Amino acid sequence: MKYSKKLFFALFALAMSQTAYSAPQPLDNVAVQLNDGIILESEISNMIANVTANAKKSNQTLPSAEALRTQVIERLILTRLQLQTAQRIGLSIGDLQLDQTIENIAKEQKATVAEMQQELEKDGVSFSQYREQLREEITLGEIQRIQVQRRIQVSPQEISSLVKLIEEQGLKDVEFQIGHILIEIPNDPTSEQLDSSSKRADIVIKRLNDGEDFRSTAIASSSGPKALEGGIWDFMNINEMPTLFAEVISGAKKGEIFGPIKSGSGFHIIKVMDTRGLQTQEIDEVKSRHILLKPSPILSDDRAQAMLANFLRDIRNGDAEFDKLARQYSEDPGSATKGGELGWAEPSLYVPEFSQTLASLTPGQISEPFRTSHGWHIVQLEDRRKTDATDKFNSNRAQQLIFRRKFNEELQNWLDEMRSDAYIEIFEPENLRG
Repeated sequence: MKYSKKLFFALFALAMSQTAYSAPQPLDNVAVQLNDGIILESEISNMIANVTANAKKSNQTLPSAEALRTQVIERLILTRLQLQTAQRIGLSIGDLQLDQTIENIAKEQKATVAEMQQELEKDGVSFSQYREQLREEITLGEIQRIQVQRRIQVSPQEISSLVKLIEEQGLKDVEFQIGHILIEIPNDPTSEQLDSSSKRADIVIKRLNDGEDFRSTAIASSSGPKALEGGIWDFMNINEMPTLFAEVISGAKKGEIFGPIKSGSGFHIIKVMDTRGLQTQEIDEVKSRHILLKPSPILSDDRAQAMLANFLRDIRNGDAEFDKLARQYSEDPGSATKGGELGWAEPSLYVPEFSQTLASLTPGQISEPFRTSHGWHIVQLEDRRKTDATDKFNSNRAQQLIFRRKFNEELQNWLDEMRSDAYIEIFEPENLRG
C-alpha cells in the first residue's frame, strides 16, 4: 500500500499525537468515558494546542474556545472508537510494516530515513512520536477499509450507466473542491428542535453570503465529518462525491453557495471552493514482435544467445523472415503462432529489461539478443503511437468513482452507527463547573 507525503505530513498539521507541543502536566483528569476506555483532559488540551498552533501558522481564524473544544472531543471520540474496533478484531500494524512505510515516504522525499528524522526533529517532532502517529493513521485506514468495504456493492448496471453519463456530459473533465457545513438535527426531532436547527442554518448561510470566512464558520458551526478541516473536502469528480453534493454541484461555478438542504442528518450548506479541469488521458504505446528462447538443461544460456544471434544475422541478410522464425522457434505461447506479434501495448506492461530495450530502438529496428527473467529475446519495434486512453479507462474509472462515492457515504454511516452504539459520557472540566 502506498502512502503519500501529503497524507502523513498533513496529520501533523491537525491530528498529531497529543504530546507534541505541550508542557508536562502535573495532574490529569478523565474527560470522556468511552466504552471501556477513556480520553484524558490532557489529550484534548494538546490537540487544541496543535490545532491552534497550525491555525496561527496558516493565518486561519478559529471559533470560540467552547466550539473548538467540542469539535476536538468529537474527533477524539471517533478516532478512539475506530482504534477500539481495530483492537477488538486483532488488527495491529507491526514494526516491519511501519518501517517499510517510513522508508517509502523517505524515498518519495528523495531523502534517507535519517534525513527525514532530522527534519522532523528540527520542527520539534520526535521521531518516536511520528512513528506512533503514523502507526495510528495506518490502523485507522485499515480498519475503515475492512469495515466499510464489505458494505459496498457496485453493480454492472451502475458502471454502464456512469460510463454513459461520463461520455454524454463530459463531467470527467472537472473536479470540485467542496466546502460543507452540516447543522445537525437530533433523531426524531420535535418541531421546536427542527425549527431551531433551520434557523441556525439560515443564520450561517446569511453570514457566508455576507462574506464571512467559510473555514472559520465550518469549524465553529459544522457537525460534518470535515469540520476541523474547515469543512473542506479534497478535489472530487462529481461522480465520486456524496450524492447530496452531486445533486446540487452540476454546472456550478467557483464561489457558489447552496443550501440549506435538508436531509435525515440535518441541514447542509455547500460551497464550491474551487474547480479544476482534468487533462485527457494520453498514453504512449508500442507495437512490437519478438522471439523468445528459454534456457533449459538441454538449451544452455550461451546456446540460446548464439541461436538468436544467428536468427538476427539471417533476418538482416534477407535469408530468413522474422515471423516464420518466431512461429518455428519462439517459446512464447501467446505470440509464437502470430509470428511473434505482441500488438499495441504500454511499454510499462513488460518486464524492465524488455521495456528498456524497446525504448532504445527506432521503428523497424531489431535488437541484439538480450536476457530477461523469461529467457533470451530478440525484439523488433514496429511502431510507436500516442493514444487517447480516456475511453479505455472509462469502465475502470467509473467503477472506482462509484466505489469511492459509496465508501464516503458508508464510512459516515459506519461512524454514526458506531457512535450511537457506544457508551459515551463527557465530563465537564473542573474550571467550567459552577
